[in-house]
Amino acid sequence: MNAIRLYAKPSTTFTDKLATTTRLLQTTLAQPGTFTQASSLGVEDMVITHLLHSLQLPCEVFVLQTGKLHSETLALLALVEKNYGAPGVRAIRIYEPDAAVASAFESTHGTEAMYKSIELRKACCDIRKMVPLEKALAGKAGWITGLRREQSNARAEVSATETQTTAQGLRLKVNPLVDWTLGDVWHYVSVHQVPYNALHDQFYPSIGCAPCTRAVTLGEDFRSGRWWWENESAKECGLHVAAGIESA
Repeated sequence: MNAIRLYAKPSTTFTDKLATTTRLLQTTLAQPGTFTQASSLGVEDMVITHLLHSLQLPCEVFVLQTGKLHSETLALLALVEKNYGAPGVRAIRIYEPDAAVASAFESTHGTEAMYKSIELRKACCDIRKMVPLEKALAGKAGWITGLRREQSNARAEVSATETQTTAQGLRLKVNPLVDWTLGDVWHYVSVHQVPYNALHDQFYPSIGCAPCTRAVTLGEDFRSGRWWWENESAKECGLHVAAGIESA
C-alpha cells in the first residue's frame, strides 16, 4: 500500500486552507519570544516542518525520543536531519527521558507495564514523554503541533490557537492544520515530495511508541491504533490534554 496513492485527495478548499495555515505560521512566528514545533515525525508534523523550512521561518523543531520508537521512525529522524539540517546546526532537537528513572520503572513494573493498567501506562507516558516535553517547552513563548479536528472525537473541538496557563505563565499553542483533512495532508506531501514515515504505508495513520501503536483496519478512526486496549476516553498520553487552555 502506498499512502499517497490511497489518501492524497484534497478537499475543494485546500488552497484556502494552505493560505490560512501559511498566514498563521508567519503571524505566530513574527511575535516576540522563542517558538518550537513538537514533532512525532508523523505525516502532519512532517508537513509543518516542510512549511517552516520552505517559508524560512524562525522555529526550532523537537522530537521526544522515548526510547520506544519504531525503527522506521528513527530512520525518518535521520533523514530529516540530512534534508533540513545545515553545517553545524541540527535540524531537530532531541529530548529523552531520564535513563535511570525509565530503567527503574521497567525493573519494577516490567517492559509491558503499559498493558497492565491505565495508571501504569500513563506513568510510562509521563516518564518518557511528559517530563521531556516540559524540558522542551521550558522558556518557550509557544509551540506548534500537528493536531487536526478530524483525528478523533477527543480532538474535534481543537482550535487553531490556544492559550495555556503554566507555572511559568502563559504559553501559546498553535495548531495550523486544525481544519485540514487527511486528504489535504497527503496531497501536500505528494505535491511537495515531503518525506514521511514508512509505517504510514502499512496502515499506521497515527504513530507513537512501538508497544502502544498498531496498524488500523478499514473503517477504524485515525487514532484507533493508539492504546487500542483502552477505552476511547483514555486515549491520550497527556501532551494534548486541554487543562488550563483557552481557545482563540
